[in-house]
Amino acid sequence: MIGKEKQEELKKRSLEMLNKAGIVITEEEYRNMEVVELGLGIPEAIGLQIIVYVNNERYCAKELILLPRQTCPEHKHPPLSVSNPGKQETFRCRYGEVYLYVPGEPVKNPKAILKARKKYFTVWHEIVLKPGQQYTLPPDTLHWFQAGDEGAIVSEFSSTSSDETDVFTDPDIKRV
Repeated sequence: MIGKEKQEELKKRSLEMLNKAGIVITEEEYRNMEVVELGLGIPEAIGLQIIVYVNNERYCAKELILLPRQTCPEHKHPPLSVSNPGKQETFRCRYGEVYLYVPGEPVKNPKAILKARKKYFTVWHEIVLKPGQQYTLPPDTLHWFQAGDEGAIVSEFSSTSSDETDVFTDPDIKRV
């Protein structure tokens, strides 16, 4: 677990990126910005910052802010019931460049640079998203993503989000 000082530093850096991208958030959204460190204690390597605009029983909209080379680790959104196949999400790059990895033909020279826990990243089919480009992931699809050298801001539009049910490849990750 990281301290309040580190959390506030990551939030401030994220706000600077949002301002640079021309994405306006409210003071309340800033206060509620989540610094996701996943229990690993290395949020600048593996983690991200999230602003949830809305998350209800029908849909969800978030801003995912990744500092330079920050990585959201490999995970999937499994079925929650017979009638709920799991979260489907569309990622739309708003700023920077994001490298998204999904099942499929592995790329020979990935753009992502992993400095920690590389053995827990198993899918290597690369999709590069630049501002204005988007990609939709079906439910229960393994995926992970990393920001390029400038960082990245990704708008996520999805079915209802229940982060506590996400399944991570890395057994040491704790998402609450």
